[in-house]
Amino acid sequence: MATLSELLAQHTQLPGAAVSHLQRVVAEWQLLADLAFADLLMWAPLGAADPAPEFLCVAHVRPTTGPTAHPEDVVGIRAGEADCLRLRQALRQGSILREEQPRWLLGVPVHREVVPVRLGEAQIAVLAREANLAVPRVPSPLEIAYLGIATDLCQMLADGTFPDAESTQDLNGGLRAGDGLLRLDTAGAVIYASPNALSAYHRMGYAADLRGEHLAPLTRRLISDPFDAAEVAQRIRAAVQGSPSTRIEADAAGATMLFRALPLRPRGAPAGALALVRDVTELRRRDRALLSKDATIREIHHRVKNNLQTVAALLRLQSRRTANTEARQALQESVRRVASIALVHETLSMSLDERVNIDDVVDRVLSMVAELSAQQSQVVVRREGTLGVLPAQLATPLVMALTELVHNALEHAFEPDRGGEVVLRAQRSAGSLEVVVSDDGRGLPPDFSLARAERLGLQIVRTLVGSELRGSLELQRRQPHGTAAVLRLPVTVLP
Repeated sequence: MATLSELLAQHTQLPGAAVSHLQRVVAEWQLLADLAFADLLMWAPLGAADPAPEFLCVAHVRPTTGPTAHPEDVVGIRAGEADCLRLRQALRQGSILREEQPRWLLGVPVHREVVPVRLGEAQIAVLAREANLAVPRVPSPLEIAYLGIATDLCQMLADGTFPDAESTQDLNGGLRAGDGLLRLDTAGAVIYASPNALSAYHRMGYAADLRGEHLAPLTRRLISDPFDAAEVAQRIRAAVQGSPSTRIEADAAGATMLFRALPLRPRGAPAGALALVRDVTELRRRDRALLSKDATIREIHHRVKNNLQTVAALLRLQSRRTANTEARQALQESVRRVASIALVHETLSMSLDERVNIDDVVDRVLSMVAELSAQQSQVVVRREGTLGVLPAQLATPLVMALTELVHNALEHAFEPDRGGEVVLRAQRSAGSLEVVVSDDGRGLPPDFSLARAERLGLQIVRTLVGSELRGSLELQRRQPHGTAAVLRLPVTVLP
C-alpha cells in the first residue's frame, strides 16, 4: 500500500503545505483515536471543489482503548455517494457534523461524526471519527475525561489550531493517552488524573491525590535538576496559556519521566490544557546499554584498523628490503589491499551504526591507489556519481573489489609514460547499484576471457562479487579504445 504522501501526490491536487499539515495530523492522531475510543479515517478530496469532489481514504488509525469499527482495510477506497454528501457538507461549511442515529457497518452499530481539517482559511480534508457501539458500557471518569479532551481537540482540528507544526516535529515514539493523562483547568490545576498518571507521579515521589493541585509548581518541586524543573514547569504553564510545546525528559527520585503539554482551546476559548507523562526509566536504561555496546563496537573497529595499519607498515618495510622485483610487487599489492580494508574499519570506528558512506572511503582509496601506481604522474583517477551508504558487511568486499579494478586499469591499461584517465562512475537506483570503472587505455587483448583470467586481482574481484556481493561483473571493450569493468549489485543487498 502506498504511503500517505504518495496517495496525496497521486490522487489529489493539494499543495505541499497542505500535505505537510496532513502528515502532522497523522503524527498526532493515535493520541486522538485513543481519547475518542474511535477509528479515525482521513478522507482527501479528489480534484477541484467545483464540480463537487469525490473522496479517497488516504489514512486510517484504530484505537488501542476500544474495539475497532473497521476490521477491514479501508485505505485506498473511495467514499460512496451517501458518504460523499456528508464529507462535502463538512468541507464546505467548515464545521463538525454529527450523526444522531448510529449506522450499521458489517452488523455493528457505529456512531460517526465528520471533522473538517483546516489549514489557514481553507478546508483541505475531512476526518471521520467512527466509534464501535457494539459493547455498551457505563462511562467511567476516565472515559468521560478522554471523550471531553477528544471533543476539544477535534474542534481545534476544525479551527485550524491543532496540530501545531512546532509541537509535532519530534513525535517519533511520542506520548499516548495510556501513558498517563492529566486534564488541567484554565488556572493550571488538575481536574482529572488517570491511574497511570498517578502511578508516574508516585514514582516521582508524590503519593497524594493530584486533583486540585497546580501541576507546574508541583512538578517543579519533584524534578531533581533545577534547570529541567524550571523548563518542565514553564512548558506546562505555556500550554495552559495557549502555547503548544514539544516533549521533554527529566529525572525525579531516580526515575526518568517524559512530559508533554498541549493547550485546549476549542473555538479559540481557553479550556485548560492536556498534560501527558510517561515513565521511560527502563527504556533509557536500555538506550544506555545500547550506546555502551555501540561504543564497544566502534572501539573494536578502531583497534582492527590500527592492527591492519601495523600489518601494512610491516609489509611495506619488508618490500623495501626485498631485492626480488616480483616479490616486492606482490608485497606492495598486499599493502594496498590491507590498507583499503583498514580504511573501511576507520570509517566504521567513527560511525554511530554499522553503515558506511562508501563515497568517502572510495575517494580515499582512489587517492591511495593512484599514489602507489607507477602511472601516478600521467593518469588521472576520478569518481562520478554517488554510491551512497551500505551496511558494513558489504562495504569491505565492495571497496576491495573497486580497489582491484582501479589498480588493474592503472597497471595494465596504459603504455609506459603515457597519460590517460580512469573514471569510476556510480549509479544507484531503487533497484540496483551499478559501478563502472572505465579507462581510455589500450583495451582488452583479442582473446581475453574473464572466466579464464589468471591475474590474482581479477580472481579476487570475481570471488568477492559472486560470494560476498551477490552481484555480477562484466569487462567490456570501449570504442574507439579502452576498457570498462561493469559491476552490478541487486537491490536485495542494498539497505
